[in-house]
Amino acid sequence: MSRIFVAGHRGLVGSAIVKRLIDMGHDRKDIITRTHSELDLTNQSVVDYFFATEKIDEVYLAAAKVGGIVGNNTFPADFIYKNLMIQANVINASYKNGVQKLLMLGSTCVYPKFAPQPIKEEYLMTGHLEPTNEPYAVAKIAGIKMCESYNRQCGTDYRSVLPCNLFGPGDNYDVENGHLAAGVIRRMHEGKVANDPTVTIWGTGKPRREFLYSEDMADGCIFVMNLDKTIYDSNVKPMQSYLNLTSGDDMEIGEFVKIVKEVIDFKGELVYDTNRPDGTMRKVTDNGKILALGWRPKTSIKLGLEKSYEWFLENIA
Repeated sequence: MSRIFVAGHRGLVGSAIVKRLIDMGHDRKDIITRTHSELDLTNQSVVDYFFATEKIDEVYLAAAKVGGIVGNNTFPADFIYKNLMIQANVINASYKNGVQKLLMLGSTCVYPKFAPQPIKEEYLMTGHLEPTNEPYAVAKIAGIKMCESYNRQCGTDYRSVLPCNLFGPGDNYDVENGHLAAGVIRRMHEGKVANDPTVTIWGTGKPRREFLYSEDMADGCIFVMNLDKTIYDSNVKPMQSYLNLTSGDDMEIGEFVKIVKEVIDFKGELVYDTNRPDGTMRKVTDNGKILALGWRPKTSIKLGLEKSYEWFLENIA
C-alpha cells in the first residue's frame, strides 16, 4: 500500500481528502499527516529531512495560507510568502526523494479578472488578476508552473486542480479572514443565537460564484491523482498539467446566502454592506475536461450546507 502524505490535513481540503482515502479502504497508518507544530512546511531543511526519512509515495499538497477578501487585503505579504515557501519546499523535496505522484491544490482565483466566461484552463496568464487576491493568486500560479517545470525537466507526474469556492466540515469558520461560505454560516448562526433582527452580509450580494462541497472536491482530487497517465496526458496538454475542479454552475452570492438562512433557520433580515468590496462580478469555470474524464459533483448546495452546519454545531459552536 502506498504511503500518502496529506499536507494540511486539519484544513477544509486536507481533512476531506483524509476522510475520503479512509472511506476508500486506505489504512490510516499509511496516511502520513503532521500538524504545523510538528512540521513547518515553510522551513526547507525541516521539510527535506521529513521527506528523506518518511519514504513518501504520493503527496496531496493541500496546505496553504487561505482566506477571503478581507484576509487577502489585510495580509498580502503572508499570503504570497507562506504559499510560495510551502509549495517550493514540498514540491522540491518530493522530487529529491523520489515521489513520482503529487497533486497540488490551486484555486480558480489564478485566472484573469476579466477572463471570458466560462473560464477555460487555457485562459491562465492571459490578463490581469483580481487585485484583492493577487498575492495569493501569484503564489498559486507559481506552484502550478513549478509542477509543470519539474514534469518537463525531471519526468515527474505532478498535477494541479483548481477548485472554486469550497465549503464543508473542517473549515475554520473565521468571520474576518475565512472563506465566504464559512463566514456567512458563522454570522448567521450567531445572529440566530442572539435573536438579532438583522445579519450583515459583505458586499452587494450580486457577484456570481460557483460553490463546491468539500467532500465532492476530495473525491475529485483522488480521481485526478489516480487517472492513468496516458489518459491524463491525452486530455491535459504537456505544459498545462492542471484541471478545473468545479461545479460548472454559478449563482448570485445573495442566492447562496438565502439557502444558508434557510438551513440555519435564521428569522431576521439580511442587510448588505455595499461599502465592502465585491471582487470579480462573475467567475464561472468550464469544467468540461474533468467531466469528460468521468468525475462530477454529487452533493447539492443545500445538502452540503446542512452537513456543514451540523459539523459546525458539533465542533465550533
